[in-house]
Amino acid sequence: MLNPNQKLNSKLFDSGVEQAPIRKGFGEGLLAAGEADERVVGLCADLTESTQMHLFKNKFPNRFIEIGVAEQNLATVASGMAAMGKIPFITSYAMFSPGRNWEQIRTTICYNDRPVKIAGSHAGISVGPDGGTHQAVEDIAIMRVMPRMVVISPCDAIEAKKATIAAAKTNTPVYIRLAREKTPIITTLDTPFEIGKAEVFYSSRFDLKSEERLNLGSVGIIATGALLYKALKVARELEKEKIGVTVLNIATIKPLDEKAIVKLAKETKALVTVEEHQIHGGLGSAVAEALAREYPVPVEFIGVRDLFGQSGSPEQLLEHYGMGEKHIYDAVRKVLKRKA
Repeated sequence: MLNPNQKLNSKLFDSGVEQAPIRKGFGEGLLAAGEADERVVGLCADLTESTQMHLFKNKFPNRFIEIGVAEQNLATVASGMAAMGKIPFITSYAMFSPGRNWEQIRTTICYNDRPVKIAGSHAGISVGPDGGTHQAVEDIAIMRVMPRMVVISPCDAIEAKKATIAAAKTNTPVYIRLAREKTPIITTLDTPFEIGKAEVFYSSRFDLKSEERLNLGSVGIIATGALLYKALKVARELEKEKIGVTVLNIATIKPLDEKAIVKLAKETKALVTVEEHQIHGGLGSAVAEALAREYPVPVEFIGVRDLFGQSGSPEQLLEHYGMGEKHIYDAVRKVLKRKA
């Protein structure tokens, strides 16, 4: 069952669960951060409404700069403003920032340790009809390898708002990964959020009538971003089959909450990672690296398998690339057999 300590959306599994784009939470969070601190400024690469930065622009026009289609300049101008004491947020599609301006982010922001916050919108293949050239499924990998960079992947609009407000208060570069499509609201205003801390959102242990239920097998699912919702739905179905499941929400991919991951590995002895990103270099790789050092267990990986995206509806693409609910379910079954 859902973790009562997390104060999650009580209507999460209802057919009419409320939905909102994760990027909308960023826009609302940036507005709140700007209201709280006049040092916050916004810069965009000609995608103000798509990235939801228009909310900030409309309220604080004198603290907003439209850079235009020049993502390299977007990063370098922001770095200069940060050097002068500002807290810059820059936005574009993730394919262009950090995709196109990675070297400028590396050299002018991270190398110089400037607290620029980078919001990469329309990440993952769920961008849909925009096609493979616009579907960023490598962005976690290229950002988490960057020294000094914090990498956040919110699961819903509410968590994105909290992550944005929290990012404004850090003295480090931060990358916030945002999805385009509407996704179910998982959390509430009362759900805890802290950069660098993973949270258990679901566990069979919260509703155990006896230990017998876990004797039939237990598994941990570690998910990030919008696919967390599918992981939670699968967990509920598995519990009906008397399989003990714990779902860990990894909102911060770097710094990774290794203690929470190792704890889950010790409890379940088998894990499945779920992300809308290339398996290579993403959340799954980060989890495997941590486990290899601390507590190796069998792991199955849900994500894109060394392929580019293509045009299609978001759900069609998630199914085609092996990230649907059935794929998560099958991965759990497979890892349980490996564990046995």
